Parts: sequence; structure tokens; C-alpha cells
Amino acid sequence: MPRIVALTGGIASGKSAVSNRIADAGIPVIDTDVIARQVVKPGTPGLSRIVELFGPGILQSDGALDRRALRQRIFDSPAAREQLEAITHPLIRDQVTRDIQAAKEEPIILLVVPLLIESGLFGAADEVVVVDAPEAVQIERLRARDDISDEQARKILAAQISREKRLEAADHVIDNSGSWRQLEAQVDALLDRLQNRVQGRLQERL
Repeated sequence: MPRIVALTGGIASGKSAVSNRIADAGIPVIDTDVIARQVVKPGTPGLSRIVELFGPGILQSDGALDRRALRQRIFDSPAAREQLEAITHPLIRDQVTRDIQAAKEEPIILLVVPLLIESGLFGAADEVVVVDAPEAVQIERLRARDDISDEQARKILAAQISREKRLEAADHVIDNSGSWRQLEAQVDALLDRLQNRVQGRLQERL
């Protein structure tokens, strides 16, 4: 089986930049954010169950899920968030399992899970990589990306697990508070370590 490397990090920490760099190196990437969108597309059982739970008001005029409306419904309601996760998490987990099986001949698979620590999903990953950035940097990026206020950005960050707890779970930490070139160097160093580890494991079997 491949070595499963889970990549996580707080919102606006730079997970996509890191995963794209790793994908460019030829390592398969399974992104649970992408899967989370796929399992609630129009016509899927996932979307039907969400509409049953929250009502048709969380749909756009074209029948697609209105993510902004759904976020507003669950943001201040832990119970509603748990109900939503009870629908989506099993669907995501099943699809990830299928995707891993399809790539079982690969030596390494990168599994991108933004809420890895909070959700408890995929805790059996071989290694955990955390993309880290100071809260002030996250807020600045979040405000620029989503065109929201400082207060809104802080509320979003407060709803996630603390930076300290995320770092406690890390086998590798990538500091994304600097330049793009600095980030590239860290990702390339991580790739070297992972590939050397896989090579060592293969040699042990010979």
C-alpha cells in the first residue's frame, strides 16, 4: 500500500500552494475539499439529505448548494454542524477509500484534509504535514481572498481548532509566513525526506 501523507492547516495558511507543488512532483493528491463538493452536487444523495435537513433555502436558483447560506446556518450552531458532518463525512471517507485503492500502486499519496484534527477523519495516515502561518497572516490573506472584515476573519479563525493543537499533531511543519521561494524550498525538502523514506522501506523488503 502507498504511504499516506495527510496535509492540513488553518484556513488561508497556504495548503493549496503546498499541495500544488507536491502534485507537480508527480505525487497523486486526493483533496477532501474537492470531494466534499462532489458528494453534494445536484442529483446526489448527499445533497438530497442536506435539503431534507435544512430545507430548500440552502439551494441556489439552479439547484446547486448555496454554500454561503449553509455556512450561515451552521456557523453558530454546533448541533447543525454535527448533523451536516454526519451526512458528508461518511460520503467523503468512502470516496477517499476508493481513490486510494485506485492509486494503490503509487509509493506516496498526499491526502489534503483541512479539518484533519477537528474531524478525526483519516487519523491512520502514516504522516501528518501541517502548513502553518501566524494568525495575523491568515487574517490578512482571508480578508483579501474573501473580501471580508477583520471581525469576520477572526470569527472564522476562532471556529477552527487552535494553532497550537494543530502543531502538536504534526510530523512535519511547513512555515508559510515568508516568501514563495522560501515555501518552495521547504516543500522540496519535505519531498526529499518522503521519497528517501519510501526508498528505504523498499530496500528493506529486498
